[in-house]
Amino acid sequence: MLSPTPMNPPLHPLSRPSPNGPEFPETPPRTLILGLGNTLMTDEALGVIVIRRLEAEGGLGDVGLLDGGTLSFTLAGPIADSPRLIVVDAAIMGEPPGTVRVFEGEAMDRQLSGTGKSVHEVSLMDLMDMARITGSLPQHRALVGVEPAVIDWGEDLSPAVAAAVPEAMARVRALLHTWDAAD
Repeated sequence: MLSPTPMNPPLHPLSRPSPNGPEFPETPPRTLILGLGNTLMTDEALGVIVIRRLEAEGGLGDVGLLDGGTLSFTLAGPIADSPRLIVVDAAIMGEPPGTVRVFEGEAMDRQLSGTGKSVHEVSLMDLMDMARITGSLPQHRALVGVEPAVIDWGEDLSPAVAAAVPEAMARVRALLHTWDAAD
């Protein structure tokens, strides 16, 4: 996770730094939106960029936005505490660069454990397994994945992935709307 600085302010009260990982309020948000990625690695930054733009637009309701960086086991607690989870990340799916796909529930689990992989598949799968073993796997969970074009040193998204950011944001909002209507 990026340390807050004037160039990198905390995204949400949920993302305050702590030596033990992110600090969270006593009452967790209804939905945790976890943006994964490394902002120094081109398309790998996608998840972090999407949650920053979602925060700037606002109007999401009872959500917590968290820059999960390149993952850490300290995220197991926030994931377990949230009844709904949306992960936004670059995902290798064998699609053209910039393709946006949503994997919900068991489809997310299959994406993380099958032939299609997130760039963080081992750690994210480990976090999901920890939640499953402890009986705290969010009932509503989804991965909003975008096929990367370039994973290399650089601070800018590739043109195809940059063009996909608005669609990824729309997919997050659509999931929230669908889940709110079902609850």
